[in-house]
Amino acid sequence: MVNVLNKILFIYFLILTTITTTINSNEILPCNITTNISEQKINVEYEAKTIQDEFIVQFTGYYTAIARTNYLIRVFERNNVSYYEIVKRNNLMQHYPSDFDIVRFNGNEQIINSLKKHPLIRAIYPHRQIIRHIHYSTVEDSIEIGGNKRKLHRSPPNHIRIAESLQAPKLWKMGHRGSGIHVAVFDTGIQDGHPHFPNIAEVTNWTDEKSDHDTIGHGLFVAGVIGSNSECLGIAPEAQLHIFKVFTNNQISYTSWFLDAFNYAIVKKVHVLNLSIGGPDFMDQPFIDKVWDLTSNSIILVSAIGNDGPLYGTLNNPGDQMDVIGVGSITIDDAISRFSSRGMTIWELPAGYGRMKPDLVTYGSLVRGSNLVSGCKVLSGTSVASPVVTGAVALLASSVLHRTPNIINPATLKQALLASAQRIRHANMFEQGHGKLNLLRAFRILNQYVPQASLSPSYIDFTECPYFWPYCLQPLYYSAMPIIVNVTILNGMDVIGEVVGQPQWHPQDSYGQYLELSFDFSSKLWPWSGYLAISMTIHRNASQFEGIVQGHVTLTIESPAKDSESLIQKSDLILPIRVRIIPTPIRSHRILWDQYHSIGYPPGYFPRDDLKQKNDPLDWNADHIHTNFRHVYEHLRNAGYFIEVLGKPYTCFDASLYGTLLIVDPEEEFFVEEISKLHNDIINKSLSLIVFADWYNVSVMRRVQFFDENTRQWWLPETGGANLPALNNLLKPLGIALGDTVLEGNFDLGEHTIYYASGTHIVQFPADGYLIYRPLIDQGETIIRMPSSSRMPQQRHLNLEDHENRVKHQIDIESIMKTRPISMPILGLVEASGGGRVAIYGDSNCIDSVHLVRDCYWLLLALLEFTTSSRVPKLFLQLDENRQMDLDVPELERLNTSRLHKFSRVIERNDIDNTNKQRELPKCFINQPVKPSEPLITNSVSQNNIMRYQNRFMLNEDDSMDNNVIVDNSETSSHLVRAFFTLQNPIFIPSLIGSIGVFFVFIILCRSRLYRIVIFMLYGNGFYHRKSPNSRLKPISKNRQYHFMSSLSKP
Repeated sequence: MVNVLNKILFIYFLILTTITTTINSNEILPCNITTNISEQKINVEYEAKTIQDEFIVQFTGYYTAIARTNYLIRVFERNNVSYYEIVKRNNLMQHYPSDFDIVRFNGNEQIINSLKKHPLIRAIYPHRQIIRHIHYSTVEDSIEIGGNKRKLHRSPPNHIRIAESLQAPKLWKMGHRGSGIHVAVFDTGIQDGHPHFPNIAEVTNWTDEKSDHDTIGHGLFVAGVIGSNSECLGIAPEAQLHIFKVFTNNQISYTSWFLDAFNYAIVKKVHVLNLSIGGPDFMDQPFIDKVWDLTSNSIILVSAIGNDGPLYGTLNNPGDQMDVIGVGSITIDDAISRFSSRGMTIWELPAGYGRMKPDLVTYGSLVRGSNLVSGCKVLSGTSVASPVVTGAVALLASSVLHRTPNIINPATLKQALLASAQRIRHANMFEQGHGKLNLLRAFRILNQYVPQASLSPSYIDFTECPYFWPYCLQPLYYSAMPIIVNVTILNGMDVIGEVVGQPQWHPQDSYGQYLELSFDFSSKLWPWSGYLAISMTIHRNASQFEGIVQGHVTLTIESPAKDSESLIQKSDLILPIRVRIIPTPIRSHRILWDQYHSIGYPPGYFPRDDLKQKNDPLDWNADHIHTNFRHVYEHLRNAGYFIEVLGKPYTCFDASLYGTLLIVDPEEEFFVEEISKLHNDIINKSLSLIVFADWYNVSVMRRVQFFDENTRQWWLPETGGANLPALNNLLKPLGIALGDTVLEGNFDLGEHTIYYASGTHIVQFPADGYLIYRPLIDQGETIIRMPSSSRMPQQRHLNLEDHENRVKHQIDIESIMKTRPISMPILGLVEASGGGRVAIYGDSNCIDSVHLVRDCYWLLLALLEFTTSSRVPKLFLQLDENRQMDLDVPELERLNTSRLHKFSRVIERNDIDNTNKQRELPKCFINQPVKPSEPLITNSVSQNNIMRYQNRFMLNEDDSMDNNVIVDNSETSSHLVRAFFTLQNPIFIPSLIGSIGVFFVFIILCRSRLYRIVIFMLYGNGFYHRKSPNSRLKPISKNRQYHFMSSLSKP
C-alpha cells in the first residue's frame, strides 16, 4: 500500500511540474515583464544651423511685447530700413514680459551696429536651428579580427531597477519622496493619461506642432526615470513634473523655442530642470546666456554630457558649463559606458586647458523606465543617466525643504553630489568626474550642510594614476611650457561672490619652493561658480632635482550677507597640491605640439579630415594631444619622449630647448614673424620639424558644401581638412610645397599597411631630399564626378533626413567608378643645412582617434627617430629618389567664400578693400609666479569643509549601506509566481485540490513517525519511561532514541 501511494505522489509531482513549465514558456507576458530584454542604446546626433537673415535681439531686461516692438521700430526707421519682420511667437510667454525678440532683416552690418548701440539692447546673435536625430540600436560586443569587425552576440543582459539600485526606498521610508519639488523636463513631450504619472503639474508645447504628445518615447522615458509612480518606479515618485515639449516629432527645435521655454520655467519657479539633450555648439551665446539666467534664478540644471565616447574632448553643451551638473554614464558593473562622452572641456583652448567634466557619473546602461503607452522598457545613454541624477536631486531637495534659510540652489546640490560621489577604480578624471552617484551619502551630507564654497577637483595630485590622467603620465621639469590645471569654484553661499585678494602658495618644505605657481581666476563668481586656473612651472634651481614636492593653495571667497545676517559670508578654501619633478630631459627627447594653429567647430564649418565620413562632417574634437590625439600622447610617452603643448605663436618658444616641432592638421593661418622664426630655428638652431598634413582642394570644398533644407542656407567649408595654402607659406622658405590632389587608398611601407584617408601629396621638395611614392586613388576627382541630387542639391556628407532616409538616399563614394591609381609622393625626408631635419607626411587620419581605420603610430616614432638622431630608421633605408621636384610651383587657390577671418587669431577683414590682413602679433605672456608663503598647518582646516568627505582614500563602499546594484534578473520568475496563483489560471483550482490531497496522503504515510516527534517535543525522553498499562507506544531505549533523532536531522 505504501509503495502504491509513493508512486501516485511521484506521478502527481511530475504532471504538476510539466504543466507549470508549459505555462511558464507559453504565457504571453505584459510589455514590462520580458524574458528576453536586449539593451537599446540611444544614439543622439545634434546639428546646429544658423538661419539666414534671422537674428535674436537680446534686451537688457524683461519688457512687454509692445515696448520691445517700439524699441526695434525706432532703430529701423532711423536707418531707413523698410523690410524687416518681428517674428510673432505664439506660446505661453506672449502673455509675459520677455528679454528677446526674433527679427528678420538682411543682416547688414550697419543695421546690426545700430541695434547694438541702443541702450536697452544687450546683444544680437544669429538665430539657430537645432536638429536632433535619435536612433535606437541594440548594443553588441565585438572584436576586430583582420581588420573586419566580427560581432559576438552576447546573452541578453539584466537591467537596472534604478530606484532600488540607488536605495531610494530608504529615503522614501523616511518620508522623502520628492513631494513639494517641481521638476521641468525639456524633451519630446508626454502621452496624455499615461498610468505612470499622476503628478504632472503642467504640459506645455513650445514647438510649431499642435499636439504635445510624445510620439517618439524619449521624453516620456526621461520623465519616468524621474517621477514614475507605478510599475517601473522613478526616483522621486511624488515630485511635480512640468513637461516642456521643445522638439517636434521630426526632432526639430530652435534656439528661440528654448529661450521662451526657459523663461517660462523661471516664471513657474521650478526647482530642477532636466536636459537630456546637448550638442557640440558651445558658442550659441543666447542659449548659454539663458542657461546662466536659469541657474542665477536658483534652478538646478542637470544635463547629459553626450554619447560621443569613447573619444575624448566630446563633451556636449550645456553639460560642460560650470553652473550645470554634467552627467556621464556607467554600466551595471560600475565601468564607464563606452558611449559616454569624455572630457576635457575645449572652451579654453588653445591658450588654456580644459576643465574636469563630467561632474559625476551614474547608471545609464540598461536602465528600466516608462514605455510609450504603458508598461516599461530598457534604454541606455547619457540621456538616461541625466534623469537619474535629476530624480536624485529632486529627492534630496525634498529632504531639506524645511531648512531656513533655503539651501536649494545649483551650487549646494552640486556640492553635495560631488562630495559624496564614490571614486571608480581604473577611470580617470575626464571619464568619471568626481565618481559615481551615492544617494544616501549625499543625503547625509546635505542635511549637515553649512553654506560654503568648494573646489572641483578638491585636490591636485600628479602622482595619482590613473585618476589624474594625463597629468600623472609626465613629470614636471625646468624650462617646460607651463602646465595648466583649471579648477572650478562652486559658491554655495550666494549666486554672486568674489575671490578676496590673491590666492597664496604654501610649500610644505624647502623643496616645495621649486614649484612655481601663477594664478588666473574669475573676478566675479556668477552664477554660483567661477574658475581658478593654476599655471605650474619649475624653478631653475631644480633643473637637476628629482623628487616629490607638495604644498597647499589657499584662497578666500566672499559673498553678500543674507537678509537675516549682518556679516558678509566668507569661506576659506585649501587646495592640496602634489607633483613629481625630474631633471630636465635632453633636447632630443622633448617634442613641442603646435596647438595654436588648430581651429575646430563650433566657430565655423571645418570639415572632417576623412571625406568618407558622411554622417559626421564636423571637425570638433579640438585636435589636442589629450582629446582625439590622446593615443599619440600615450605612445610617445611610452617611447620615452616628453610632449609639451604650445598655445602661443612660434615667436614665444625657445627652439634651442626642443628636438622636434610637431604640426598636425593645421587650419589656422601663420604670422609672417612665425614663418621667419621657424626657418631660422631649423637652419640656425637645429630644430627639427614633422608635419602631418591633410587634404585641400577648392573644387572638392565646393562639392562638400551642404544645403540645409530647413533653414534654406548653404554651409560651405572655411578650409579643407588642413589649411594647405597657409602651410605652404610656412614651408616655402624650406623649398617644400603640398598640392591639392585628394588621395585615398591602401599601401605598404615595410611590414606595415597604411590606409591613406583623404590626404594630400608633395609637389615641391629639395633636391637633396628623399621621397616615398605610392599608387593611390584620386578621391577628389571621384567626388567631383559624383552626380548632383535634385532632392538634396550637392549634399554629400550630411543628410538632414531621418535615419531611414539617411541610409536610403546616401550616395556612397565607393559606388562611383574609381579612377586608376597614380603614383604620387606622399612622404618626404630632408636634412637642412643647419642640422635640423624635416619630415612631411600628407595625411593625419592614421594618428587621429576619430574614425581611425589603421593607426600609424609606428610611422610617427620612425619619423621622430629620423628627426631626433643622426641615423635613418630601417623603415626608410629603401627610399625612392627625388624626381626633380625642386622647381617652383604656383600657389594653391583659396576659397573666396571662406569666412576664416571671423574665427582666426591671425587674420582679419580689411574694411577698405574687403581683403584679409594680418592681425597684430600677440605679445608673449610670461608667467609671474607668486611668492611662496609660510607652510600651512592643515590641522586648522575647518571641519565644516564639505569636500572633506571626498578624498582619494575614501572607500567605494559605505559602512552603513548596501551598494549592490538591484537588477531585474528575478522579475520574470516573480511575475510567473504571481500569475500562477490567480483564479484566472485554469489549473490553479485542480492543483490546489491535488496539493491538499497529497498533504493528507503524506500524513497517512508518516503518521507513526510524526506522532512520535510530537510526543517527544511535548513530553521529552521521560515519556517513554513511564509505566502506563494503557499506553499504545512501546518504550524504546536511549540508544534507539538517539539514533532516531539523529536520523531526523540528516538531509
